[in-house]
Amino acid sequence: MKIFVDADSCPVKEEILSIGKMNNMDVIFVSSYAHILTNKIGGNWVTVDSEKEEADLYIANHISKGDVLVTQDYGLSALVISKGVSILTPRGKKITSNNIDQILFERFLSSKQRRAGGKVKGPKAFTEEDKNNFIYNLKKIVEI
Repeated sequence: MKIFVDADSCPVKEEILSIGKMNNMDVIFVSSYAHILTNKIGGNWVTVDSEKEEADLYIANHISKGDVLVTQDYGLSALVISKGVSILTPRGKKITSNNIDQILFERFLSSKQRRAGGKVKGPKAFTEEDKNNFIYNLKKIVEI
């Protein structure tokens, strides 16, 4: 079991690394050249081209059944869910085959509303409760 992280805008990198170390798991952070960190915190880092969806394609091509994916990208989630991976957002929301269709439909409706000139609320600020929810759910996944 490995943990793959769509790392470009992930606010819980240190927490993922800590949980990965406690469970002797490889943690693979995937980011684009446009988001290179000067102070990498550990783990394995894969840097891909800045082309659209390059990080997603890398993850989709390297993730396997039983692995864990941490991402906010619902399209990537839909792409890999059939591989039998556990998917968790940085806020701790589990993405499963039972809820992915609804998530994608809501994303579609928001996109449609934006294209029509309507306003859509952005994401709420990331909170300590979000981080704690993430930690709790990631521990549940990897300690099974």
